[in-house]
Formats: sequence, structure tokens, C-alpha cells
Amino acid sequence: MLVEEFFKIAILASGRGSNAKAIFKSVLDGTIPRARVEILISDNPDAPALKIARDFGCKAEYIDPGRTGARFTPDGAKRYADRIARSGVDLVVLSGFQRILPPELVSELKGRAINLHPSLLPDFKGKDAIRRAYESGAKRCGCTVHYVSDELDGGEIIAQSAVEITDGITLEELEAKVHEAEHELLPRVIAKISSKNAE
Repeated sequence: MLVEEFFKIAILASGRGSNAKAIFKSVLDGTIPRARVEILISDNPDAPALKIARDFGCKAEYIDPGRTGARFTPDGAKRYADRIARSGVDLVVLSGFQRILPPELVSELKGRAINLHPSLLPDFKGKDAIRRAYESGAKRCGCTVHYVSDELDGGEIIAQSAVEITDGITLEELEAKVHEAEHELLPRVIAKISSKNAE
């Protein structure tokens, strides 16, 4: 009897988990083929993303990063590296994860970790990207999926989706449009990587 091979995914998330939910739904409906989310890990014990993962029957764990802010302590970084290694995943997806991965973990996951950022990189790296694009007078913004590197929001770009900043649009409306674009772009990129992995 043949055992089906799955493309295994780990999600790192800090917040509400809307993109994680889009990934789970895309795995279930086959948009991301032959895939399984093995675990969702959060640096926030109260992250709604943890409940979303459990609602989909997925392992969901808070792992202490060791400190507040964007960085890990050495012990915190080791906890993350060890848990990801034990999960045996093919791809690590940073989806609203508000931490900068330490260089040793970036090196270990080279080519196997992607990040979703709510701007058209290289514009508006870092926090509050949608608000900063809105306040800058730019005509468009959007979202980017890129490989994780040692540079903040600076890894190789895989795909982007643009959102027009139309006259009269509110910041809240723009945020909703960008999130909608994210929910389409991220699963599409994961599906492409999954399909390549199966070749």
C-alpha cells in the first residue's frame, strides 16, 4: 500500500491569522495540492492564529522567543530552530510574524522560508507599510511574497500583487483590499512551490 507524500508546511504567525486561514482553506480545497500544514507556531500566546489552527485540526504552539520586541534571545532562537527541525517541514511560511529570524535560522532554512509583506517591495519595508504607503501619496501599494534572508524584507522576490490607491479611499478600505490580495497571493505562491517540489 502506497503512502501519499505530502508537502509539509509550518506557519509562523503573531496575530489574527487571516492569511493562515487562507492557507488552511487552500489546502483543504486543493488549491495548494498534496499539502498539509504540520504546525502553526506563534510568539504571542494570545494570538487568534493559534485558535484558527486548532479549529482546522492543526497543531498550534506558542513558543517563547525569550524577549519582547522583534528579536529572539539565543535560547529563544534555539527553541524555534529545534521545533521547526522536529516538524520535518518542506516550507516555513512567515505570515504576519512580527519577529526577525536570527541569521543561523535563516541560513538553516535557506530556500525553504518565505515571508509575506504588505507592500510592493522594495518600497515600505518594515512596520506599518500600508499606512505609510497611504500617507505618502503613492498611487498604488500591494503585497509581496519573498524568500527570507538576513536583510529585513530584503530576500529574493517571488511574486507581487498590486492594489491601486484610488481617490477618496480610506485607510481601512485600503487595508481590506491589501489583505484580500494577500489571501490570494500567498496560497498561489505556496501552491507553485509545492508543485515544483513534486517534480
